[in-house]
Parts: sequence; C-alpha cells; structure tokens
Amino acid sequence: MATLILSIASRWATLSTGLYILLAPTLVAADAASRWEQSEFTQVRLISATNAVGQTDKVQLGLQFQLEPEWKIYWRSPGDAGAPPILDFEGSKNIAAVEIDWPMPKRFTELGNLETIGYQDSVVLPITVQLRNIGKKLTIRALVEYQACKTICIPITATVDLELPSGPATTSDFSTLIAHHVANVPKSPEDAGISLQLLSVDGLPPTQILEIGLQADEPFSDPIVLVEGPPNFRFAKETKRLSADSHNVLMRVPVESRVGRSIIGEQILVTLADNALAVEFPVKVYSTLGGRTDSRKVSLLPILGMALLGGLILNLMPCVLPVLAIKIMSVIQYGGLKSRQVRANFLASASGIILSFLLLASGTTALKLTGAAVGWGMQFQEPLFLVFLILVITMFACNLFGFFNIPVPAWAGRLGRTNEAGLNAPTVSSSFWIGALATLLATPCSAPFLGTAAGFALSRGPIEIFIVFVTLGIGMATPYLVLAAIPAFATHLPKPGAWMIWVRNLMGVSLVGTIIWLLSVITAQIGYWGAITLGILMVTCGVILGLAKRGETAEGRFSLGTIGLISVIALIIPQATSSLSSGTNNEKINDSYWEKLNVSAIEPLVQAGNTVFVDITADWCLTCKVNKSLVLDKAAIVDQMTLPGIVAMRGDWTKPDPIIAEYLESFGRYGLPFNVIYGPGTPLGLVLPELLSKAAILSGLQQARSTADSASKQ
Repeated sequence: MATLILSIASRWATLSTGLYILLAPTLVAADAASRWEQSEFTQVRLISATNAVGQTDKVQLGLQFQLEPEWKIYWRSPGDAGAPPILDFEGSKNIAAVEIDWPMPKRFTELGNLETIGYQDSVVLPITVQLRNIGKKLTIRALVEYQACKTICIPITATVDLELPSGPATTSDFSTLIAHHVANVPKSPEDAGISLQLLSVDGLPPTQILEIGLQADEPFSDPIVLVEGPPNFRFAKETKRLSADSHNVLMRVPVESRVGRSIIGEQILVTLADNALAVEFPVKVYSTLGGRTDSRKVSLLPILGMALLGGLILNLMPCVLPVLAIKIMSVIQYGGLKSRQVRANFLASASGIILSFLLLASGTTALKLTGAAVGWGMQFQEPLFLVFLILVITMFACNLFGFFNIPVPAWAGRLGRTNEAGLNAPTVSSSFWIGALATLLATPCSAPFLGTAAGFALSRGPIEIFIVFVTLGIGMATPYLVLAAIPAFATHLPKPGAWMIWVRNLMGVSLVGTIIWLLSVITAQIGYWGAITLGILMVTCGVILGLAKRGETAEGRFSLGTIGLISVIALIIPQATSSLSSGTNNEKINDSYWEKLNVSAIEPLVQAGNTVFVDITADWCLTCKVNKSLVLDKAAIVDQMTLPGIVAMRGDWTKPDPIIAEYLESFGRYGLPFNVIYGPGTPLGLVLPELLSKAAILSGLQQARSTADSASKQ
C-alpha cells in the first residue's frame, strides 16, 4: 500500500513539474499583462516589457488596443473630428511620474472632406513609469477613456489593472511588441539627419499657408507632415514639392484660424513621417521673412517700363558674354552688304529674340498651370537643356573654325551665301537662329529692373506673363531694331576679307570657353565623369567635322551620321550618370566663413542681435560669379563678413531646390543673383542690387546694424 502511494505521488510530482514547465510562459505572460477590457468593437489592456520592476527607476509599459476591422481610435491630435485616449492613474501605487508616447499615426479622410488622424486594427501606446521607490512592487490602475469610430463614434470607458512584483526585470513576452511601437515614436530630427531650413507664412488670416522646408541627409521618399498648434487653429493636409535629388522638400500646410488670429508668433509642433522614419520638433512661427508684397497692388504700366529697360540692360550683363562672339560675327559680316540685306538680317535677329521670349512665356505658363515651380533662368537647372546647348555651341564653334560651311546646324536654316573672301555672309535664317540662341544664353541671370518685372509676371497669370516677357524681348532686341532702322552703322564696316579668318578663329576660341563653362555647370547635375565624357564627345565632333572638311563630299555623309550618333549619346549621358550627382546643392559651400543657407535660423539670429548676409548663387549664373570675384571675395568685404555678430549664409540653386525657390518667391524674386541683409535695423531683409558693389554692401551692413549700434550707445 505504501509502495502504491509513493508511486502515485511520484507520478503526480512528475506530471505537475511537466505542466509547470509547459504553462510557465503563459503564467509569466499573464503576470506581465492585465486582463482584456472588452467592448463590442474594441478591447484594451496594460502590458509590461518586464516581469518585475528590477532595480532601475523606470518601468516600460504599454497600453494595447485591439480593434475590429475598419474601426479606429485617435492620435493625441485627432484632426477635424474625434478625441484622443485619456488616461487617469489615480489609485496607482509607487508611481512618481508617467510619460505616454504616441507612435506615428495614419491620416484618414472621412465623410468626403474631414481629415482625421489615428490608428486602425491595433496599436500599443508606450508608457514609461518612473518609480517612487526603486525595487518596490508597482501597482497600476488606469482609467482609460477613448473614442472608437467607424461610420459612427462610440465613447468607451475601461479600467485596467496591472501589478509588477519586486524582483529581477526579466523580459516578458510583450517586450518585442512594446519595443516595436517605441521605435515608431517620432524622434528628434538631429538623430535622423533632418534639419529645418525654412518656416514662413504666406497670406493673411483667417486663411494662411504655413511653408515648411526640410533637408535630409538621405533622400526623402513620400514624406507627410502633421502640424499641431493652439486650439483655435486648423491645419489641413499639406501639398509637397521635392527637389531633383529628393534631399529637400517644401511642405505647404493650409492654416485656418477660427478666431481670425494669425499663426505668426505661435508655438507649433511639426511631425514628419517618411516610410519608417518619424521625427518631430517644436518651433515658433516667426514673421514672414520676405515681407511678401501683393502684386495686385502694382500697376502694369511701370512694370512694362522696367521690363523694356531690363531687357535692354540684359545685353550688357556678364551673362551675355557667351554670345559676344556670335554677336560680333553677326555684325562684322555685314560690311559691304546692301542696306536692304542688313536691315532684313537685323530684323530677323530681333524676331528670333522676341519669339524666343514668347516660347519662354509659353513654357513658363504651362509649368505654372501644372503647379510646378517657375523661375528666371531655371532651364539651366536641367541637364538635358545644358547638353542641347553644348551641342549647338559646339556646332557654332566648328563653323567659326571653318570645319563646315553652314552658319547654323542644318535643321536650323538654309545654306548661306558666300562673299568674295570665300566666307559665309549672314542669311535671314542664320540671323534668326543667332537671335534665338542669344536669348537662351543670356537668360540665366537677371539684370537691374528685370528681376522686378519678371517677379511681377511670374506671380500673376498667363496674360501678364506673356505681356511682360514680350516686352523683355523687345527690350533685348532694341539694339538690333536700332541697327535695322539705321543700317548704315553696319554697312560702313570694312568689307569681309582675309582678316576675318583671324577674327573667326578668335571668336571660335571664345565659344570653346563658353563650352568649358557649360561643362563646369553641368558637372553638378551629371558628375565629373559625365562632364568629362561629354567634353570628349564634343572634341570628337570637332575632329570628325575637321577631317570631313578636308575630305569633303563622300566623307561628309559619314561624318553627319556620326555626329548624329554622338549627339544621341550625349543626350543620354544625364540619365545614365544621374546617380553620380546625388546630394544637396549646399554640399559645395566650403568657404570657411560661409554657412549653409538655413532660412529658419535667420530670424532667431536677428532677434539675438546678429546681422545675417544671404547670398543665393548658382554655377550657371555668370553675374553671380562676377559679384563673387569682384566684390564678395575682396579683402574689405571678407573682413566685414568675419566680424563677430555677422553671419554669412550661402544657398546654391544650381540644381532645382523648392526651399530656395520659395525663399526667393517670398521677396517677389524668381531669378539670380540675389543678396539680402538682415539685422536689427532691417528685420525683414534689405535686398541689394543685382550687380553688387563694395559701397552697397557696406552701406547695407551699417543699416542692418543701426538699431543695435544706437542701442549700444545709449
């Protein structure tokens, strides 16, 4: 009998041990979680990342929601409808403080136009509990009030209880789940390599546009932004514009004030999400940096006067240097021709200029109607356009060197006439295309008066764009129109002769310099190897045309086919080498005292009493390079820029950048060069002339510092 009892006891012990081993994880899991508090469509409970409190002052918990399909609960800022979960920890023991985190939510559209923000299916809200007594038992009692919604919303109240004993803080079965949601909580932007570059406001209350410009070390994919602010403001869904390399994004968030108050001066919290990336940062909305002006209050007549004068001055700007050779050749070849021929050719050049401005107006209007960013000279940001321009100028250079006997490419006009010197006299067709090319090459930079006129047009509608652009064309064509009216200026030049061969070669060398400049510009878009390859192809074109000129006839057909193939390869290079030019424009700014442009930092710097000098430049802006070489890099200016209390910022617009485009637009500007000085005396910025001078900069710096200087004397 005793043996039987011992046998039964032994078997029972073995069975109990086995059951304990099998059920231990379940029992531990149950200790690390409260029971589910269920409603008809939802259930909620508390879970813990550890099975006991351990010996640290903090314990990681989570509030877990499970929802029926298509049901949702709301984020801390629910949007146009709904209410976030509210927790009350009254009755809990050993709690010093509680912090609730919110994983990145989703945006929902309800009832057609209501935008709400929340969670579907399931979510865990991470909760960090700071213990009052380290190592002591923790008792959590939380009253949870939340709203669950589908087509209707149901308010729900639940009480969840969880007790964690003293002992080692071994990980529970819920630690991975909680850690996953902790990882989805937005972090600081510095940790994610994201910086705020622009924060400004457009418009007047009750409806304004909040403009947020962000820059990232890694390219953005499909970012969204959620904005939280004071209760009486509604922040709608953003529209966004990415830069060409996707390292910059400009968000425009509609803001509606329910009490008619401006968002300027308010504190907001911006949350950005992009795939697995989530960051948030609190910022204060400062006043509009550019002091945006309403173009509707500006009369069209004075703008047309500025456009006419600006177009005329454009002929004297550094940006026209690349076409100087073409202009000189187009004039000196008129020597000895009849007045009727000279007049016809100058009118053709003027027509080419004006028609080119019409085409620019058409393209600009089309882009603007699609919502794309527009700007003066923006075509130089496109590598395909630059390749096309390099090909055309290569043909012009080869023509000047005498490698082939047509004044323009075959598609552009008919064969020219030959004068006594054996050289091509200009034709109406060639003169027209010279005018068109002059326009394309002369428009990467703005001129005095031109920037104001172009800014007015680009901020208005299609009618104003066409009127102003045609007026700009007439202004630029004015010298040709004057020569057409008085052809004696050209007919009295010496007749073409052997001396022109030397002039043609000299002008050809100047066009080679233009090609080298354009290759340096396109390097930013296609990388060094892409630019070198393109340069080799252009040299090959010249060699083939030169050899064909010697062989004439039969070899000519072969050479034209080869040139066509080379042109196709050249146009493919930008796409094939796009990966070599990744990164932001501002990476090239390496002067010791120049900082990268950060528009959002300007106003805080000014409020701290600093003076900020901003220079917006681009590789394709020759006027910018002239300003830099003749003014900004001079010792007197460098000494001023390096003084304490002066911050020099430079933005590079060589490639499309929506943040810089928006910044320029805030001043009513759409082209380069652009320089502005901020300071206590000029808090909204003092815009400098397109052509900089030492006197203008020193005077501007003094004016910007004036308030601070006067205050220091009192």
